Parts: sequence; C-alpha cells; structure tokens
Amino acid sequence: MIPVAFRGLHRLANHHHSVTLAIGMVAATSLATIVGRSDAQEIDVSEQARKIHAAGYVWDGHNDLPWAVRELNDLRFEKTDLWNAPKLHTDIPRLKKGNVGAQFWSVFVPAKTRQAGTAFQTTMEQCDCVLALVKKYPDVFEIALNAADVERIREQGKIASLMGVEGGHSIEDSIPKLRELYAKGARYMTLTHGDTLDWADAATDHAKNDGLSPFGEEVVHEMNRLGMLVDLSHVSPATMSDVLDITKSPIMFSHSSALAVADHPRNVPDDILKRVKENDGIVMINFFSGFVVPESAKNMRDMFDVRRNFEKEFAGDADAVSKAMLKWRGTHPIVPGNASFVADHIDHVAKIAGIDHVGLGSDYDGIEVLPKGLEDVSTYPVLTELLLRKGYTEQDIHKVMSGNMLRVLKACEKAAGK
Repeated sequence: MIPVAFRGLHRLANHHHSVTLAIGMVAATSLATIVGRSDAQEIDVSEQARKIHAAGYVWDGHNDLPWAVRELNDLRFEKTDLWNAPKLHTDIPRLKKGNVGAQFWSVFVPAKTRQAGTAFQTTMEQCDCVLALVKKYPDVFEIALNAADVERIREQGKIASLMGVEGGHSIEDSIPKLRELYAKGARYMTLTHGDTLDWADAATDHAKNDGLSPFGEEVVHEMNRLGMLVDLSHVSPATMSDVLDITKSPIMFSHSSALAVADHPRNVPDDILKRVKENDGIVMINFFSGFVVPESAKNMRDMFDVRRNFEKEFAGDADAVSKAMLKWRGTHPIVPGNASFVADHIDHVAKIAGIDHVGLGSDYDGIEVLPKGLEDVSTYPVLTELLLRKGYTEQDIHKVMSGNMLRVLKACEKAAGK
C-alpha cells in the first residue's frame, strides 16, 4: 500500500484512481511541500458536547470504503479486518467512537470504466462489496432500503448501511440499468463524477449540455419515480439548476461544501443553496481540505483539468502522469487547516438554506488530506463541539448529524409513492 499522504495525493488528483509511486519519488519529495503546513490547534471536546453527540447518531452521506478495499484486492473483506484497519479512515471501533448510526457507502467506479464498457458491471460488483461487508459483520451492519429500515436498525444498535452510486456513467446511458442498480439497493445516484457525460455537465469539466440533456431529464424523472435520491455533488451549477427545475422530490448533495466559504467549482453557490431550501433538500458537507480550506481550494481549482491534460500529453504512460502530477502538486500545496473550516461550511449553509438543509458527507476513504481534528470516522464529536461554540442548540445539532437526512429520505419515498 502507498504511504497514506501520497496515496491521497493521487486520489485527489484523479479522485479515487489508484496510482503506484516509485519509492525514489517519495523519498525525493518533501511531504510538507505536498500537503502544506498547518498550525492548527487541538480542539477539545467538552463533556456537554460528548453527551449531546451520544444522544443521537451520525448519518454520513458519503464514505468510499468499498473502493478502498477494492484497491486492496479485497472485495469480500477476506483480508481486511474492520475491527482494526489503521491504514483506512474507517473501522468498526472508530465508527462506534464517532457514533455513526447510518452510512451511505459509495459504490463509486472511475469514469474511465465508461470508455472500457465496464462501468455498470463494476458498479454492481461494488454493491456486492457492501453486501459482503454486512454479511461479514452482521452484528454491526445491516442493509437499509428505506427510512423505516434505518429507524428499525438504529433501534437495534446497528449501523444502517445504504448504497450511493457516484457518477451517472455507472448506468451506461440506460434507464433499465438505473432500475437494476435501484433493485440492487442503491438509494442515490450522483449524476456525474468529475467528467461531463453526454447527458449531464460536471462542475470540473467542459459543458456539453448547458446542464441536463433531454435524456438527463428522463433520468431524473425515473429516479423520482423509483424513490432514488438525485445527488448533485460533482455537477455544474447549470445541471443543479436544471434538476431543481424539474424534480418532484427533494435533492441531496451527498458530499459538497459552500462556494462562498471556499471558492472551488465542486462547491455549491449561494443561489443554489436558496433553491435547496425551497426544494426541501440537503447539502452534506465534504471534509476534504482541498474543497473546504479557502487557500487549498484556490490551489486545487484546476486539479481535474490538469490531470486530464497530463493524461493527453503522456497517453498510456501512467507513471509519467504520476510524476507530472506530483511535480504540479509541489507548487499547489494543500493546507490541511482544522475542523473549524468544516464547521464554517455547515454554518454558512445553515444561514443561507436553513438549519433543516445541512448534513455531513465526509468522503472518508476517498480522500486523504483532511483538516486537523477530523482525521477519521471517530472524530465527528469535534463538529458537535464546534457547532455548540457557534451557538447551535442540541436540537439543531441532531438535525445536522442525522435528522435532516432522515427527513429528506422520507420525503423522497413519499413523492415516489405518488
């Protein structure tokens, strides 16, 4: 396995694509240069915050553990022991310490699988990975297919496990394949990943459709009919707007942050945040320093385009692309910052969209550069502490941690029933 910081460096350059680094490259490069520096202070969690945090539970919108174990060639959890997995952000003791009670596990597959014609098949395999997780640890996890399942599983003290498809490339331009993924258990789909599709524009690629194409509208309508949440993380503002114009259900951003706080195209503009309130949807805040820390967001604005340009320049030479990205990253450091930046994004969304429309979507195990204090799934109580310091009530905090997501899923199911 690549050392953590360097593995993460390439995940965020080509989000989730694994790259092998030569040992000499690692030795020759200063880690401080790559990830920047942070003078961040430790954030002490008060007894009051601990009690409030323990009284509810966390429902996280996006965790990439299934892809992380695929990178370890371990889709059935035969080698990875989730009772002790220090190289991952996620294991069972830390989930319990963080009081995670419900989790959308991302069944992400890279956009390049679309060109290879394997996107749908690989996504189904990732769904099987989540099913294998639940089978391996049945006393800890249980599959949830609806809001009632989540509430029942929580009452049993287990972690309700849902699946989210990250990128419409997974359906290979096929409504029947969308239905198959829903039948498999997927309860949201992010319309794009980093690349624009023939039917939906991404935030980090050139536009083809000025938002959604007619087929893209058909996808949204079918998702509404099924009761599958439309996820607008990764999509362009024009796509966000087009979806909000036509959707019959509340939307979600499974792992996005606020553009007004950190200027990165992956983040949500204020005019869209106001429409999220009208739609009764939710924005679940991402923890990646490159999206939430203003200085880092500035440095990372062009990371997707830079990667694409290097892939064109060094066609077929993955090692050359890796070296070029590493050199680029040396002049574009990610300052980790601390957890207060994530709390600032929560606060901004609450101010613009309302406290009923914000949640948490960490992106754990899909990113590596994280704010100090939010290093893994054990650390959610830090955010409860920071929200208390900002004046949020216990009721408000429970809405952010899980209540808002539960309401949105119930509303999506109700709309589908009509």
